[in-house]
Amino acid sequence: MIKITHKMKQMKNLLYLISILIVVWQSACKPAEQKTSEETQGGINHVEWAKNATIYEVNIRQYSKEGTFAAFTNDLPHLKELGVDILWLMPIYPIGELNRKGGMGSPYAISDYLAVNPDYGTMDDFKNLVQKAHELDMKVILDWVANHTAWDHPAMKEHPEWYTKDSAGNAGPPAGTDWADVADLNYNNTELRKYMTDALKWWVSNTDIDGYRCDVADMVPADFWDSARVELDSIKPVFMLAEAENPLLHKKAFDMSYGWEFHHVMNEMAKGKKPLTEIAAYVKRNSEKFSANDYRMYFTTNHDENAWNGTVWERLGDAAPAYQVLCYAMPGMPLIYNGQEAGLNKRLSFFEKDAIDWQNGKMDLTELYTKLNLLKQRNIALANGADGGEIIFSENSAADKILSIIRKKENNEIVFLINLSAEKQNITLKNSTLSGEYRDLFSNELSTVAPETNFELNAYGYKVFYK
Repeated sequence: MIKITHKMKQMKNLLYLISILIVVWQSACKPAEQKTSEETQGGINHVEWAKNATIYEVNIRQYSKEGTFAAFTNDLPHLKELGVDILWLMPIYPIGELNRKGGMGSPYAISDYLAVNPDYGTMDDFKNLVQKAHELDMKVILDWVANHTAWDHPAMKEHPEWYTKDSAGNAGPPAGTDWADVADLNYNNTELRKYMTDALKWWVSNTDIDGYRCDVADMVPADFWDSARVELDSIKPVFMLAEAENPLLHKKAFDMSYGWEFHHVMNEMAKGKKPLTEIAAYVKRNSEKFSANDYRMYFTTNHDENAWNGTVWERLGDAAPAYQVLCYAMPGMPLIYNGQEAGLNKRLSFFEKDAIDWQNGKMDLTELYTKLNLLKQRNIALANGADGGEIIFSENSAADKILSIIRKKENNEIVFLINLSAEKQNITLKNSTLSGEYRDLFSNELSTVAPETNFELNAYGYKVFYK
């Protein structure tokens, strides 16, 4: 047995005090933007600016007639007024020519990870875009394609060992795909991992971007993303979005993942193939699968859905705006695809120039998105992840046609009433917790909401009340 002397006790107490002071000092020195709430339940620490954010997807080629960084930069004030927080730019890199699809090729067939597509402008044009976005307090994330390259990427000749080979020793597209314009990368190669990590770091260090949306993230080993995230955060705290629906990716690497299941549920509901009760069932399944700290992205469309499965109007019909309101009611981050605010009503070509027609959309939804975005920014009940309020599915007298959803945190309450039927509905909202005056988001009028309150909703109509 070791005899504990008075001096040893003093030393032990001193060391304990020092350790406490170190912890306090580290907490004080940690960047404020790297933390959100003490309520987080595992996973990574999100940047503060993502807490109440909405994300907007940009296809530089199709956004304007010019299809350039400069033309898009000129439109940044419009997006600021719309209430957008995060700009996700589809791949901006040079596109491969060998085995190219269509006349201009897929943006996801990359021939150089450290350059910009000359069709879009220069690197200085891009840096100016990022700077102007930051001046407007918006963040920029780049689309990153780690799973495959174009066939004429220099690595095909200089590092053939970086590519997945078949039994005959030939490279090929990712297994199970028809992506004939790209070749699959082999992440068993440590040199490839270093190259890809260094390239990710280069854009953060040299252009000051704020993170990445990672294409088919599940087709790249999770431990690569885990280590890359550490390297990126050593430069500046970043935001990472995974095109995947895998909880494991949230543990160390990604802030947010795609809500694909929810998206498909909405599509099926619009066809009459699923009842409205499936929304509550989905929320329950999601909460059992993902942590409250995991950001989930909800959307009615994106570049893939628009190009291959149809516009929102084709898939959701006249209920499309109502389903978009539903995305804002969910505990997650809503996505806007470029042109949605103008009622984009055509499938944008994936491989050709096909500019958005900003003047002739189905309907102007600018006011709808602006008011929803500002509400999300200002009301903690709609914050992302564990910072947001609970979601309550309230009863109403037409539950097979009307969704009545309450988001609540502390003294903040938001009531969403969404008619997903083609007929006008007069309903009674049945919720004993509702009491007091609520402001109508769209009319700005004050209304008293109490148990057994009656409401009228137009076909595919919606109301949002908050206090």
